[in-house]
Amino acid sequence: MPDIRVLIVDDHAILRDGIHTLLERQPGIRVIGQAGNGLEAIDLVEKLKPDIVLMDIAMPKMNGLEATQKISGLYPDVKILILTQHNSREFIIPMLQAGASGYILKKSGGRELINAIREIDEQGAFIEPEITRQILDDYSLSNDGTPDTDIHLTQREKDVLNLVVSGKSNKEVAYQLGISPKTVSVHRSNIMKKLNVHNIFQLLRVVSQNHLLKEIPTIDLIDQTIQTQGD
Repeated sequence: MPDIRVLIVDDHAILRDGIHTLLERQPGIRVIGQAGNGLEAIDLVEKLKPDIVLMDIAMPKMNGLEATQKISGLYPDVKILILTQHNSREFIIPMLQAGASGYILKKSGGRELINAIREIDEQGAFIEPEITRQILDDYSLSNDGTPDTDIHLTQREKDVLNLVVSGKSNKEVAYQLGISPKTVSVHRSNIMKKLNVHNIFQLLRVVSQNHLLKEIPTIDLIDQTIQTQGD
């Protein structure tokens, strides 16, 4: 398999260099460039064609939100993973609506960051459990409480959905359910089709609005995952 080509975008050079060193030590991941602001990021995306852009939010000249909107519009095949210290909905929702494929906090460890990059490359999306819970809580407060009765998931699909929403990777879901990662991918694809969604942001909205997690007896796994993965 070809390496995952990553572009790092952050206005702090020391942080960029640290992430660069971390990622370069990982097999199958290659850092192809660094940018200090959104304008530089757009220019380098055009020149280097990365697979994933690791994007900060608060930057001079052009911030991460504007850069994400432009890159998503111009280069839809490029996946954007937000790496930031901001964990409030005022930042999370706009970034995902702008086209980001994932959202992870800077306080997370290197293992979580590497997992996020691989998950986005493999499945197209990643949101860590702490962020997932905020989005679900936000939608739970805002929806009208009227589920779509036309949604029908098998019990296995419900099990997979619960673990995916809790932040598990395909390999982790496969291990916990005793099935192969390829089978997990098939279930994920079927779930997305049944729910008529195309990304994790839409998935979380439909899950919350239709109270799908209430039907899954292992919902407490979400809290367990947050506790074990938090720094």
